[in-house]
Amino acid sequence: MGGGGFIGWALGIGLVAIFLFAAIRILREYERAVVFWLGRFQKVKGPGLIIIIPGIQQMVRVDLRTIVMDVPSQDVISRDNVSVKVNAVVYFRVVDPQRAIVQVEDFFAATSQLAQTTLRSVLGKHELDEMLAERDKLNADIQQVLDIQTDVWGIKVISVEIKHVDIDPTMVRAIAKQAEAERERRAKVIHAEGELQAAAKLVQAAELISARPEALQLRYMQTLTEIAGEKSSTIVFPLPIDILASFKELAKKR
Repeated sequence: MGGGGFIGWALGIGLVAIFLFAAIRILREYERAVVFWLGRFQKVKGPGLIIIIPGIQQMVRVDLRTIVMDVPSQDVISRDNVSVKVNAVVYFRVVDPQRAIVQVEDFFAATSQLAQTTLRSVLGKHELDEMLAERDKLNADIQQVLDIQTDVWGIKVISVEIKHVDIDPTMVRAIAKQAEAERERRAKVIHAEGELQAAAKLVQAAELISARPEALQLRYMQTLTEIAGEKSSTIVFPLPIDILASFKELAKKR
């Protein structure tokens, strides 16, 4: 009788230990448990120690830390019909564990597939030059689209970063020629603008000289001074036109 009672107590203690071992869960600070009662959602528990009734309650662990997801390289055709390969990195985290488990089967796989399609659709609306020069704007556009669509899953898309934009080698050569032609065009425009400004200054100088004849005489004297300072065996003195006109008038009077 005494032996049977001891065995009963030992069996009872063993069953309680097994129950506690199966019922007790410890969740870290960044973890939450989505608890179901007979298949129906009950509540979100954690962090710390929680108790789950075996056979009646079930739980699913959810990690609340930021997840870094690499988006595989995608074939994208830009708006100017250039084929490129683009890959990116998406940073997101779960903000609502209940919706992340109840609303979608696998939130990680769903976010990955959505990121791939969004990357192709958003970049396809832009030209190649924009993909190369305006990455910050494109990152923000992709992040905004993803964040809106994943909100129903309890997912917050924090950031999207385009890693590489790979271009076909033949297209690289074409872009280099285009850049060279653009530089030549700019050089010609700058040269033409310089010529235009110089012509405008010459017109102003001519108007000033015509309004003030003495300015022409001063310029003549300055030119003689410059010629006299040069080491030359032959010096040609320019003769003002008004002096020739004076000689011509004198000849007529004779």
